[in-house]
Amino acid sequence: MDISMKSLFVTGGLGFIGSNFIHKLLKSGEFDLVINFDKETYAGNQENLAFFESDPRYVFCKGNICDAELVSNLLFEHQPEAVVNFAAESHVDRSIDGPEPFVQTNIVGTLRLLEAFKSYYNSQSDDRKSSLRFLHVSTDEVYGSLKPEDPAFCETTPYAPNSPYSASKASADHLVRAYHHTFGLPVLTTNCSNNYGPYQFPEKLIPLMILNACEGKNLPIYGNGSNIRDWLHVEDHCSGILSVLQQGRVGETYCIGGASEKTNMEVIDTLCDILDRHHPAGAPHNQLKTFVTDRPGHDHRYAIDFSKIKNELGWQPSYSFEEGMEQTVDWYLNHQKWCENVTSGKYQRERLGI
Repeated sequence: MDISMKSLFVTGGLGFIGSNFIHKLLKSGEFDLVINFDKETYAGNQENLAFFESDPRYVFCKGNICDAELVSNLLFEHQPEAVVNFAAESHVDRSIDGPEPFVQTNIVGTLRLLEAFKSYYNSQSDDRKSSLRFLHVSTDEVYGSLKPEDPAFCETTPYAPNSPYSASKASADHLVRAYHHTFGLPVLTTNCSNNYGPYQFPEKLIPLMILNACEGKNLPIYGNGSNIRDWLHVEDHCSGILSVLQQGRVGETYCIGGASEKTNMEVIDTLCDILDRHHPAGAPHNQLKTFVTDRPGHDHRYAIDFSKIKNELGWQPSYSFEEGMEQTVDWYLNHQKWCENVTSGKYQRERLGI
């Protein structure tokens, strides 16, 4: 069933994927109101949505998804048709250094968000309930690691998380499922492969390599660079989420992939080739590659079979890997001020008035 929606409550909307999703919503002209609820952690940047600051359709509310009372008050005030949950601690290396914030945000936060939504949902008329949705955005990392010969992850792949980050996301996925089966909440879950594209925080592989290469710094590669990921352009991910939100079957999970399995070495070589053409240096950029000690418990391969969302909802990625990487490099090269503000921490100092 295609659900018509005019107002959405988006958590974590200042982050990489959340801000791209809000760009898509507001540029489409289909939505009357988007409420962006974000804690403004290091990964949340107001500059990502500066274009919409004076747009009456856009409302920013600062807060923590662990604050169920605040979330509940905002839901009752704005009466959105859907909650889309992007809010999460998401960097594996940070989860290894300190797992507790991942438990608090990804597990406790999701629980509190579900409780607030349950209260809001139960207050609505039966007619209104039929159009409400709670969509939880998750990751393929909950499925563990694949061997080279293994079939790609799909919605029925058993969970086998291997890092504190993926374990916390798996726990959140289970809570969302439980709130549907126990309380009848109209939930949906998406599990995506590795995203890349505009506004990604530069601790992640692709923006880190682009910015390091532009500055003539080393390009650090874990292990021997053979780890494989399925790469999904963030704009394709956002279109997939919107398809699931509007057409997906309540209670179901949909895997969203990019059909672009690449080793880390292939990703870096592609970036270097593009930068050699668009941002030439004194020597080929691939001479900056350097190998570093591998991440503890580094999953070898991720891949997603997105047959379900393709067959049921007609979604498939529009970007090829090569097109997406060209667009991404071009975006970072043409947004140097954004990059400088993020890497220097200026965006945080301005927020704090320092």
